[in-house]
Amino acid sequence: MKALIYTGPHSIAYGDAPDPTPEAGEALVRVEAVGICGSDMHAFHGHDSRRPAPLILGHEAAGRIVGGPRDGERVTINPLVVDPACPYAIEGRGHLSPTRQIISMPPRQGAFADYVRIPERNVVPIPETTPIAHAALAEPIAVAWHAVRLGMERLHQPLAACQVAVLGGGAIGLAAAIVARHFGARQIRIAETNRLRARFIADRQGIDVYAPGGPGDPAANTIDLVIDAVGAAATRAAACVMIRPGGVIVHAGLLPGVDGLDLRKITIQEVTVTGTYCYTPTDFLQTVDALVAGHLGDLAWFSERPLREGASAFADIDSGAAESPKIVLRL
Repeated sequence: MKALIYTGPHSIAYGDAPDPTPEAGEALVRVEAVGICGSDMHAFHGHDSRRPAPLILGHEAAGRIVGGPRDGERVTINPLVVDPACPYAIEGRGHLSPTRQIISMPPRQGAFADYVRIPERNVVPIPETTPIAHAALAEPIAVAWHAVRLGMERLHQPLAACQVAVLGGGAIGLAAAIVARHFGARQIRIAETNRLRARFIADRQGIDVYAPGGPGDPAANTIDLVIDAVGAAATRAAACVMIRPGGVIVHAGLLPGVDGLDLRKITIQEVTVTGTYCYTPTDFLQTVDALVAGHLGDLAWFSERPLREGASAFADIDSGAAESPKIVLRL
C-alpha cells in the first residue's frame, strides 16, 4: 500500500509500506479521509518519544471496511484501543487506561495510508449522506466535546448564562467553541495569534476572534469558562487573569510545564482547574450523532489535499501558511 511515513525529525515522505494484517476481532479499513492533528506535528518535530521513526502517523480517519461480514460499511474510527476488561474501560473512562493504545503509536501504525487495522468495536457507522471528510472530523471534535462537557459539569450555572473564552484557534480550540455553542453558549471568544486563521474563523464561523496581548483581551475576572487549547505559560497566565472568582479553567493543551498558573488566585477565588484528555466512548458516539445530524453547524473549517501531497501540508502548517484550522488528507 501507499502511505505517508514519518522518517525522522522534520521529514515525512510518501511511499510504499506493508499492508496491515487484521488480527482476530479487528477490521481492515480502507482510509478515505484523515486529518492532520497537532500531535502529528509534535511527532514530526521529533518531540514525541512515543512515536519513533519510521512510523505511519495519523489517527483522525474515516473510510470503508474491507472484507468480513461488514464489508463496504462506511465508518469513522475511534483510534483509542483499550482492553474492554480494563477497570477504566469498565467504568466508562478507557481513555485513562495505562494500557491504552492509539493508532499512529507503536505497536499500531497510523492512518496516513491506504489501509489501517482497528478493533471492530472502534468503528462507528456513518450514513452515505455524511461527507467522508466531515466523518474524519469526529475524533478532534470528540476531544473538544469532552473538554466542554467537563467544564459544564464544574460550572454553577447554565452555559447559556456564561462568558466563554477559548485560547487557541486551531482545530481543538475552534471545535471547542462550536461545541460550546451547540450546548447553548451565547458569548464566545477565541484568542488566536495567526491572522490568516483568525480571519478564516471570523468569516466562516461568525465567532468573535481577538489577538491576545492587545486591547481585545477579555477584562480581568470576567470569564466564566476558559478552554485553554494551547497550554503554554502565556495562555495559562492569561486564563488566570481573565477567569472570574468561582470560574472554571479547562486545560487541554499538551505543552509541558506549569508556568503561568496563579495558584494564589486559584486558591482564594476558588477557581476550578481541570485537565482534559481525549474522550470517553460515550463522548465519541455523541459527537458522531451530533455531526451526522448536522447539529454542529457549518463544518467547512478545513481544507483538503491528496495524501501524496502530505509533506507540503505539513510544511504549510509548520510555517503558519495554512489558514484553515484543519487539513484533511484524501485518498
